[in-house]
Amino acid sequence: MTPDTEDPQALMAALARGDRAALGRIVALYGPGVQRYAAQILRNPAEAEDIAQEVFLRLWRHAGRYDPALGPPAAWIWRIARNLCLDRTRRQGWRRFLGLEAAPEPADETPGAEAALDARQRLARLSAAMAELPERQRAALTMRAAGGLSTAEIAAAMGIGAGATEQLLVRARAGLRARLGPDFARGGEDDPKE
Repeated sequence: MTPDTEDPQALMAALARGDRAALGRIVALYGPGVQRYAAQILRNPAEAEDIAQEVFLRLWRHAGRYDPALGPPAAWIWRIARNLCLDRTRRQGWRRFLGLEAAPEPADETPGAEAALDARQRLARLSAAMAELPERQRAALTMRAAGGLSTAEIAAAMGIGAGATEQLLVRARAGLRARLGPDFARGGEDDPKE
């Protein structure tokens, strides 16, 4: 691949022309972040894989619709991922409400070393606190943490201004601090044991 095709805009143009290698490069660039984002939102690794595949399938099918004037390719990719996750979450909630789908089984958390157990417990607390955040705050924070997106990229993906995005991130972080307590970030939750 030539250096100019490493540019996301050039990759999208090549993708619109049907270049499969461009699709592979785009998947390599954005796939891991999209899958981490979907896993955080859906709490199911298998569904996250499905969502990531669907994102890039839609990207392949509709590459010709991409308009660079509306934002960078990352914003378009993340908007597709966000919309698919929202659709999946809504559909699951409705199916559970109707009794057509059981609630997900908790993951097997066989205890290991004390440090691993502590890490799992902290991750569970963080995940629970994230789940309590409003959807837009959770989405913005997850795009930042899981996808490594900038404020501008998150704003474009969510269809809001950069200032509004920054406010979502500030509120999300404050909400997490309020739910988790000041000692969570330092690694300790309780006073030292005597």
